[in-house]
Amino acid sequence: MKAWYKQLHWQIIFGLVLGLVWGLIASVAGFSAFTVDYVKPFGTIFINLLKLIAVPLVLASLIVGVTSLNDMAKLSRMGGKTVGIYIVTTICAITIGLTVVNIIQPGDFLPTETQQDLMSSYQGNVEGSKQTAQEVLERSPLSFFVDIVPENLFAAASDNSKMLQVVFVAILLGIGIIQVPAEKGRPLISFFDAFNDVIIKIVDLIMLLAPYGVFALMAGVIVDLAGDDLGQALNLLGALGWYSAAVVAGLLLHVLIVYSSLFKIFSKMKLTDFFRAIRPAILLGFSTSSSAATLPVTMERVENNLGVDEEVASFVLPIGATINMDGTSLYQAVAAVFIAQALGLDLSIAQQLTIVLTATLASIGSAGVPGAGIIMLVIVLQAIQVPVEGIALILGVDRILDMCRTAVNITGDAAVSVAVAHSEGLLGEMHLEDD
Repeated sequence: MKAWYKQLHWQIIFGLVLGLVWGLIASVAGFSAFTVDYVKPFGTIFINLLKLIAVPLVLASLIVGVTSLNDMAKLSRMGGKTVGIYIVTTICAITIGLTVVNIIQPGDFLPTETQQDLMSSYQGNVEGSKQTAQEVLERSPLSFFVDIVPENLFAAASDNSKMLQVVFVAILLGIGIIQVPAEKGRPLISFFDAFNDVIIKIVDLIMLLAPYGVFALMAGVIVDLAGDDLGQALNLLGALGWYSAAVVAGLLLHVLIVYSSLFKIFSKMKLTDFFRAIRPAILLGFSTSSSAATLPVTMERVENNLGVDEEVASFVLPIGATINMDGTSLYQAVAAVFIAQALGLDLSIAQQLTIVLTATLASIGSAGVPGAGIIMLVIVLQAIQVPVEGIALILGVDRILDMCRTAVNITGDAAVSVAVAHSEGLLGEMHLEDD
């Protein structure tokens, strides 16, 4: 039994807390520049290492999974379940977000003076998002399916935002391997199986750096938010406190209601055991604000600790890292209504239903777009005829809330993988670490 302080999730928590303390001290003492130049880069290196192995891991594990499956009907059935559950949980997330923001009404707490200051401070950051959102809206309705099929494997593998293309190529390669005579396909299967084992060992090595990487990332977040004026950051957080509270409350309710219901329907797993099994992935997602960067750790925890079969995890999780945006979609709903409230606009029931539909479609349509959260929000605001410039009101705390919603996105990916695995009879026993 490991001592508690040697367990990965505790080490990551220590890194988070120490990074927070360092960032606060740096802001007060005036050495924010030192933190940005000499501390934050180690966090970037850690994220890059995780992103480096994400594509090879997905490619190898999915090819191995498909070749062991040997059943196209089962593969297509699994795909239908995966996408269907992701869409349902996304709709539930948006509905919860709308309910919470209408009860709390955080826009009514924003002083007019603060509103004007925020609009002037962050107005320039909105223009690029408007242009990108317009490009997304002008795409063909079938562009999502077109984007799944790459014209160049190496180009797809060089961009983590194109993970669905890697999934497509891996499935295609797996199908091709099982179509050739067994004696010809066996060497390829052995190669990818061994390659997958090597990647898993590399993940273990990289995770030795997790506490230090998380420390650097958290310190960088605090310094970016506060600069050399901690008081200004605290004032900003205070002004947007009700809005932030509404987002966090919605995210917690979504996890407690939707994911616990998912387990009751599809498995007998307890929510507490689920969190114990994947908490390093959740903490890492919170630190990095990137589902793609956390994917290798999520896959490792889901397979080894939750007992999800490799062929399910390697299929469901990469898709989820790209199109599952439960936390982000909930955030869209809260942010859209908050902006409308702050600008003195009353949204009708029809407009709020439009938010549900638009945010659901946008979560898929803009999945591969960098900064997808803000792009999605622009699309939602345009659909309900709320001035897009209102996004400037929330940009100041977006980075912190991005950490929260990414953690929920990763939780959703893992929860859906459990549901799909159980429905396919591919859910084994859990392996929990001692606290």
